[in-house]
Amino acid sequence: MERREFIKGTGSALGLAGLMASGVGSAESVPNASLSYQYQLNYAPHLGMFKHLAGDDPIDQLNFMADMGFKAFEDNEMKSRSLDLQKKMAETLRMREMTMGVFVCHKIHWHKPSLSSGDADYREAFLSEVRESVEVAKRLNARWMTVVPGHVDLRQDMGYQTANVIEALNYASDILEPHDMTMVLEPLNFRNHPGLFLTKIAQAYQICKAVDSPSCKILFDVYHQQIQEGNIIPNIDRAWDEIAYFQIGDNPGRNEPTSGEINYLNIFKHIHQKGFKGILGMEHGNAGEGSEGELAVIKAYQESDRF
Repeated sequence: MERREFIKGTGSALGLAGLMASGVGSAESVPNASLSYQYQLNYAPHLGMFKHLAGDDPIDQLNFMADMGFKAFEDNEMKSRSLDLQKKMAETLRMREMTMGVFVCHKIHWHKPSLSSGDADYREAFLSEVRESVEVAKRLNARWMTVVPGHVDLRQDMGYQTANVIEALNYASDILEPHDMTMVLEPLNFRNHPGLFLTKIAQAYQICKAVDSPSCKILFDVYHQQIQEGNIIPNIDRAWDEIAYFQIGDNPGRNEPTSGEINYLNIFKHIHQKGFKGILGMEHGNAGEGSEGELAVIKAYQESDRF
Protein backbone atom coordinates (compact mmCIF):
# COMPACT_ATOMS: atom_id res chain seq x y z
CA MET A 1 0.00 0.00 0.00
CA GLU A 2 1.24 3.50 -0.80
CA ARG A 3 1.91 5.21 2.54
CA ARG A 4 1.29 8.63 1.07
CA GLU A 5 -2.38 7.64 0.84
CA PHE A 6 -2.42 7.55 4.65
CA ILE A 7 -1.39 11.17 4.84
CA LYS A 8 -3.53 12.60 2.09
CA GLY A 9 -7.08 13.53 2.86
CA THR A 10 -9.10 16.31 4.29
CA GLY A 11 -6.74 17.54 7.01
CA SER A 12 -7.83 16.05 10.30
CA ALA A 13 -8.19 18.24 13.34
CA LEU A 14 -5.77 15.82 14.93
CA GLY A 15 -2.42 17.55 14.43
CA LEU A 16 1.03 16.38 15.48
CA ALA A 17 0.61 17.31 19.13
CA GLY A 18 -2.73 15.58 19.28
CA LEU A 19 -1.36 12.45 17.70
CA MET A 20 1.44 12.27 20.21
CA ALA A 21 -0.98 12.71 23.06
CA SER A 22 -3.30 10.03 21.68
CA GLY A 23 -0.61 7.33 21.76
CA VAL A 24 -0.67 6.10 18.18
CA GLY A 25 0.52 2.56 17.73
CA SER A 26 0.75 1.84 14.00
CA ALA A 27 0.88 3.37 10.55
CA GLU A 28 -2.85 2.79 10.23
CA SER A 29 -3.40 5.13 13.19
CA VAL A 30 -2.35 8.13 11.10
CA PRO A 31 -4.72 8.05 8.10
CA ASN A 32 -5.80 11.68 7.85
CA ALA A 33 -3.34 13.55 10.01
CA SER A 34 -1.97 16.73 8.51
CA LEU A 35 1.67 16.38 9.60
CA SER A 36 3.55 17.73 6.60
CA TYR A 37 5.78 20.74 7.15
CA GLN A 38 7.74 23.00 4.81
CA TYR A 39 11.29 22.89 6.13
CA GLN A 40 13.75 25.71 5.56
CA LEU A 41 16.70 23.30 5.30
CA ASN A 42 17.09 19.98 3.49
CA TYR A 43 17.00 17.42 6.30
CA ALA A 44 17.51 13.83 5.14
CA PRO A 45 16.06 10.86 7.08
CA HIS A 46 17.28 7.31 6.63
CA LEU A 47 15.57 3.94 6.29
CA GLY A 48 14.16 2.59 9.53
CA MET A 49 13.62 5.99 11.11
CA PHE A 50 9.85 5.86 10.47
CA LYS A 51 9.28 2.11 10.08
CA HIS A 52 6.38 2.00 12.55
CA LEU A 53 4.53 4.83 10.85
CA ALA A 54 5.42 3.90 7.28
CA GLY A 55 5.93 0.14 7.32
CA ASP A 56 8.95 -1.98 6.52
CA ASP A 57 8.98 -1.48 2.77
CA PRO A 58 11.76 0.98 1.72
CA ILE A 59 9.59 2.56 -0.97
CA ASP A 60 6.75 3.15 1.48
CA GLN A 61 9.25 4.73 3.85
CA LEU A 62 10.52 7.08 1.14
CA ASN A 63 6.97 8.12 0.29
CA PHE A 64 6.23 8.73 3.96
CA MET A 65 9.31 10.97 4.27
CA ALA A 66 8.18 12.97 1.26
CA ASP A 67 4.68 13.27 2.68
CA MET A 68 6.16 14.64 5.91
CA GLY A 69 7.88 17.40 3.94
CA PHE A 70 11.42 16.00 3.84
CA LYS A 71 13.12 16.86 0.55
CA ALA A 72 16.22 14.69 0.90
CA PHE A 73 17.23 11.18 1.91
CA GLU A 74 20.52 9.51 2.82
CA ASP A 75 21.51 5.87 3.04
CA ASN A 76 24.95 4.77 4.22
CA GLU A 77 24.21 1.24 3.02
CA MET A 78 22.98 2.13 -0.47
CA LYS A 79 25.97 0.57 -2.19
CA SER A 80 25.18 -2.85 -0.67
CA ARG A 81 21.51 -2.84 -1.68
CA SER A 82 20.34 -4.89 -4.64
CA LEU A 83 20.40 -3.34 -8.08
CA ASP A 84 16.64 -3.74 -8.34
CA LEU A 85 16.04 -1.91 -5.07
CA GLN A 86 18.46 0.85 -6.01
CA LYS A 87 16.53 1.44 -9.22
CA LYS A 88 13.16 1.46 -7.43
CA MET A 89 14.46 3.89 -4.84
CA ALA A 90 15.94 6.10 -7.54
CA GLU A 91 12.60 6.26 -9.35
CA THR A 92 10.74 7.05 -6.14
CA LEU A 93 13.17 9.83 -5.29
CA ARG A 94 12.71 11.25 -8.76
CA MET A 95 8.91 11.07 -8.62
CA ARG A 96 8.78 12.64 -5.14
CA GLU A 97 11.37 15.31 -6.03
CA MET A 98 13.73 14.23 -3.26
CA THR A 99 17.51 14.58 -3.39
CA MET A 100 19.78 11.64 -2.64
CA GLY A 101 22.35 12.38 0.04
CA VAL A 102 25.48 10.50 1.02
CA PHE A 103 26.24 6.82 0.95
CA VAL A 104 29.49 5.26 2.16
CA CYS A 105 31.61 4.66 -0.90
CA HIS A 106 34.25 2.25 0.44
CA LYS A 107 34.92 -0.38 3.06
CA ILE A 108 36.07 1.36 6.22
CA HIS A 109 38.88 -0.36 8.13
CA TRP A 110 38.14 0.63 11.71
CA HIS A 111 41.01 -1.03 13.51
CA LYS A 112 44.02 -0.96 11.23
CA PRO A 113 45.93 1.63 9.19
CA SER A 114 44.45 2.29 5.78
CA LEU A 115 44.90 5.39 3.63
CA SER A 116 47.17 6.84 6.31
CA SER A 117 49.65 4.00 5.85
CA GLY A 118 50.49 4.80 2.24
CA ASP A 119 50.12 1.12 1.33
CA ALA A 120 49.82 1.01 -2.46
CA ASP A 121 47.61 -2.10 -2.55
CA TYR A 122 45.13 -0.65 -0.08
CA ARG A 123 45.08 2.65 -1.93
CA GLU A 124 44.30 0.91 -5.21
CA ALA A 125 41.50 -1.09 -3.56
CA PHE A 126 40.07 2.17 -2.24
CA LEU A 127 40.23 3.80 -5.68
CA SER A 128 38.53 0.77 -7.22
CA GLU A 129 35.67 1.21 -4.76
CA VAL A 130 35.43 4.89 -5.65
CA ARG A 131 35.05 3.92 -9.31
CA GLU A 132 32.30 1.46 -8.39
CA SER A 133 30.58 4.15 -6.34
CA VAL A 134 30.42 6.46 -9.34
CA GLU A 135 28.05 3.99 -10.99
CA VAL A 136 25.87 3.79 -7.88
CA ALA A 137 25.78 7.58 -7.67
CA LYS A 138 24.77 7.87 -11.31
CA ARG A 139 21.92 5.44 -10.71
CA LEU A 140 20.61 7.49 -7.76
CA ASN A 141 21.43 10.92 -9.20
CA ALA A 142 23.65 11.38 -6.14
CA ARG A 143 26.46 13.89 -5.79
CA TRP A 144 28.04 13.04 -2.42
CA MET A 145 29.73 9.97 -0.97
CA THR A 146 31.32 9.53 2.45
CA VAL A 147 35.01 8.77 2.93
CA VAL A 148 36.66 7.83 6.25
CA PRO A 149 40.46 7.51 5.83
CA GLY A 150 40.71 4.83 8.51
CA HIS A 151 42.90 4.15 11.52
CA VAL A 152 45.99 6.06 12.53
CA ASP A 153 49.34 4.38 11.74
CA LEU A 154 51.31 4.49 14.98
CA ARG A 155 54.52 3.59 13.15
CA GLN A 156 54.53 6.80 11.11
CA ASP A 157 54.78 10.47 11.96
CA MET A 158 51.48 12.29 11.52
CA GLY A 159 52.97 14.45 8.79
CA TYR A 160 53.79 11.44 6.63
CA GLN A 161 50.33 9.97 7.26
CA THR A 162 48.72 13.23 6.20
CA ALA A 163 50.76 13.23 3.00
CA ASN A 164 49.66 9.64 2.30
CA VAL A 165 45.99 10.54 2.74
CA ILE A 166 46.31 13.62 0.55
CA GLU A 167 47.96 11.59 -2.21
CA ALA A 168 45.16 8.99 -2.18
CA LEU A 169 42.46 11.66 -2.21
CA ASN A 170 44.14 13.41 -5.14
CA TYR A 171 43.78 10.19 -7.16
CA ALA A 172 40.17 9.81 -6.02
CA SER A 173 39.39 13.40 -7.01
CA ASP A 174 40.64 12.69 -10.51
CA ILE A 175 38.05 9.90 -10.71
CA LEU A 176 35.17 12.00 -9.37
CA GLU A 177 35.72 15.41 -10.96
CA PRO A 178 34.56 14.44 -14.49
CA HIS A 179 31.24 13.31 -12.98
CA ASP A 180 30.71 16.40 -10.78
CA MET A 181 30.68 14.18 -7.69
CA THR A 182 32.17 14.92 -4.29
CA MET A 183 33.63 12.71 -1.60
CA VAL A 184 33.03 14.23 1.81
CA LEU A 185 35.61 13.49 4.51
CA GLU A 186 34.05 12.75 7.88
CA PRO A 187 36.03 13.38 11.07
CA LEU A 188 34.81 11.03 13.81
CA ASN A 189 35.00 11.33 17.59
CA PHE A 190 37.44 9.52 19.87
CA ARG A 191 34.73 8.01 22.10
CA ASN A 192 32.76 6.06 19.49
CA HIS A 193 35.68 5.45 17.14
CA PRO A 194 38.98 5.49 19.05
CA GLY A 195 42.22 5.55 17.12
CA LEU A 196 41.06 7.01 13.81
CA PHE A 197 43.28 9.22 11.69
CA LEU A 198 40.72 11.94 10.96
CA THR A 199 39.09 13.48 14.04
CA LYS A 200 38.89 17.27 13.80
CA ILE A 201 37.45 19.83 11.42
CA ALA A 202 40.69 21.80 11.17
CA GLN A 203 42.48 18.61 10.13
CA ALA A 204 39.89 17.90 7.42
CA TYR A 205 40.14 21.53 6.33
CA GLN A 206 43.92 21.24 5.96
CA ILE A 207 43.56 18.11 3.84
CA CYS A 208 40.86 19.58 1.59
CA LYS A 209 42.95 22.70 1.02
CA ALA A 210 45.92 20.54 0.05
CA VAL A 211 43.87 18.36 -2.34
CA ASP A 212 42.35 21.55 -3.77
CA SER A 213 39.49 19.90 -5.65
CA PRO A 214 35.72 20.46 -5.79
CA SER A 215 35.48 16.68 -5.42
CA CYS A 216 37.08 16.62 -1.94
CA LYS A 217 35.17 18.43 0.81
CA ILE A 218 34.17 18.10 4.48
CA LEU A 219 31.24 16.27 6.02
CA PHE A 220 30.61 18.20 9.25
CA ASP A 221 28.90 15.79 11.65
CA VAL A 222 27.73 17.94 14.55
CA TYR A 223 27.36 14.97 16.89
CA HIS A 224 30.94 13.83 16.40
CA GLN A 225 32.35 17.32 16.69
CA GLN A 226 30.40 18.17 19.84
CA ILE A 227 32.20 15.26 21.51
CA GLN A 228 35.57 15.73 19.83
CA GLU A 229 36.12 19.47 20.09
CA GLY A 230 32.93 21.49 20.54
CA ASN A 231 33.10 25.08 19.28
CA ILE A 232 30.52 24.13 16.66
CA ILE A 233 29.45 27.45 15.11
CA PRO A 234 32.96 29.00 15.04
CA ASN A 235 34.32 25.86 13.37
CA ILE A 236 31.49 25.94 10.84
CA ASP A 237 32.45 29.52 10.01
CA ARG A 238 36.18 28.82 9.83
CA ALA A 239 35.85 25.81 7.54
CA TRP A 240 32.82 27.05 5.60
CA ASP A 241 34.35 27.11 2.13
CA GLU A 242 35.29 23.42 2.41
CA ILE A 243 32.05 22.11 3.97
CA ALA A 244 29.71 20.38 1.52
CA TYR A 245 27.49 18.34 3.82
CA PHE A 246 26.25 18.20 7.42
CA GLN A 247 25.04 15.35 9.60
CA ILE A 248 22.98 15.62 12.75
CA GLY A 249 22.70 13.88 16.09
CA ASP A 250 22.26 15.20 19.61
CA ASN A 251 24.58 14.41 22.50
CA PRO A 252 24.38 12.39 24.68
CA GLY A 253 22.53 9.55 23.03
CA ARG A 254 22.96 10.35 19.32
CA ASN A 255 19.25 10.90 18.84
CA GLU A 256 17.10 13.66 17.37
CA PRO A 257 17.55 17.39 18.11
CA THR A 258 16.07 18.55 21.46
CA SER A 259 16.92 15.19 23.07
CA GLY A 260 20.33 16.30 24.36
CA GLU A 261 22.55 19.28 25.00
CA ILE A 262 23.14 20.71 21.52
CA ASN A 263 21.25 23.89 20.61
CA TYR A 264 20.20 22.82 17.13
CA LEU A 265 17.76 25.70 16.74
CA ASN A 266 20.70 28.12 16.78
CA ILE A 267 22.91 25.90 14.65
CA PHE A 268 20.25 25.38 11.97
CA LYS A 269 19.47 29.10 11.99
CA HIS A 270 23.16 29.90 11.52
CA ILE A 271 23.56 27.42 8.66
CA HIS A 272 20.43 28.78 6.99
CA GLN A 273 21.58 32.39 7.34
CA LYS A 274 24.86 31.47 5.64
CA GLY A 275 22.84 30.36 2.62
CA PHE A 276 23.45 26.62 2.79
CA LYS A 277 21.48 24.78 0.09
CA GLY A 278 22.90 21.30 0.64
CA ILE A 279 21.78 18.37 2.76
CA LEU A 280 21.75 17.79 6.51
CA GLY A 281 21.67 14.07 7.09
CA MET A 282 19.64 12.77 10.05
CA GLU A 283 22.25 10.20 11.06
CA HIS A 284 20.89 9.36 14.48
CA GLY A 285 18.49 7.10 16.31
CA ASN A 286 15.13 7.86 17.88
CA ALA A 287 15.05 8.74 21.56
CA GLY A 288 11.60 7.19 21.95
CA GLU A 289 10.24 3.85 20.83
CA GLY A 290 7.59 2.89 18.30
CA SER A 291 5.24 5.28 16.55
CA GLU A 292 5.35 7.82 19.37
CA GLY A 293 9.13 7.99 19.15
CA GLU A 294 8.93 8.52 15.40
CA LEU A 295 6.38 11.28 15.76
CA ALA A 296 8.68 12.87 18.34
CA VAL A 297 11.45 12.98 15.73
CA ILE A 298 9.17 14.84 13.32
CA LYS A 299 8.11 17.22 16.07
CA ALA A 300 11.74 17.87 17.05
CA TYR A 301 12.69 18.85 13.50
CA GLN A 302 9.69 21.10 13.13
CA GLU A 303 10.54 22.85 16.40
CA SER A 304 14.24 23.16 15.53
CA ASP A 305 13.48 24.55 12.07
CA ARG A 306 11.28 27.43 13.31
CA PHE A 307 13.68 30.39 13.12
